Amino acid sequence: TTALPGIPALADADLRTGEVTVVNFWATWCPPCRAEHPELMRMAAEGVRIGGVNIMDDDAKAAAYLAELGNPFIGVATDPNGRNRVEWGVTAPPETFIIGGDGTVLFRFTGPLLGTDYENRFVPELEKALKAGG
Repeated sequence: TTALPGIPALADADLRTGEVTVVNFWATWCPPCRAEHPELMRMAAEGVRIGGVNIMDDDAKAAAYLAELGNPFIGVATDPNGRNRVEWGVTAPPETFIIGGDGTVLFRFTGPLLGTDYENRFVPELEKALKAGG
């Protein structure tokens, strides 16, 4: 994976710090990604560690998107050819994973971080993971 210009890279080690990290797969061409972005910003403002993986996208566009909408990510990995996407089993963005402090996937959520599905499924899993401390 590579990084976006002027934005820290997301490395595997970032997912093994002992802290819970949320990993969000996103792209500038994905309308639901744009729709969920304020929620990512809110979570980051509340102290949730969020890593981003920008998939099948253009680096300059992705950097401009974060400059425009704000950057909630501790780091961003880029995956222009969609290789990581396959390793993670991501079919289409947005997809978001809750990663335990040891780097294991605790929960996977497909679709935007909005609405009742998000409130009923993702939010309780994140709260549970954060309480457990990774």
